[in-house]
Amino acid sequence: TSLPEYFVVPSSLADQDLKLYSYSFIGRRMPLWSWNHPNGSALVRMANIKDVLQQRRIDQRICNAITRSHPLRSDVYKSDLDKCLPNIQEIQTAHIKLKQLCVNEPFDETEEKWLSSLENTRWLEYIR
Repeated sequence: TSLPEYFVVPSSLADQDLKLYSYSFIGRRMPLWSWNHPNGSALVRMANIKDVLQQRRIDQRICNAITRSHPLRSDVYKSDLDKCLPNIQEIQTAHIKLKQLCVNEPFDETEEKWLSSLENTRWLEYIR
């Protein structure tokens, strides 16, 4: 229910393959084409694959399909964002701290203390 109604699927990847592969992804979160640049570059979001033994085969099949769909046949660049981005719980905690700061902290205290408190929420760091 949290996935979009429509998907962009590389033409070289058969629908039945995509359905079959979806069972391998955590939460059946199949790869999602999120953004496209006029030069043909794309941002594809993909959940982790449950079965480590199948991971390389499925990952390679999907990456090959994406490469074949690129107008310049550029290779896929993969980045594991779990290692460099905060998780959803950290973002939610930072947002709660920001709301508490904005609602509960009087701004008549020194600006420096308020800005320090804002920095301590980590909200600005996360949204940057």
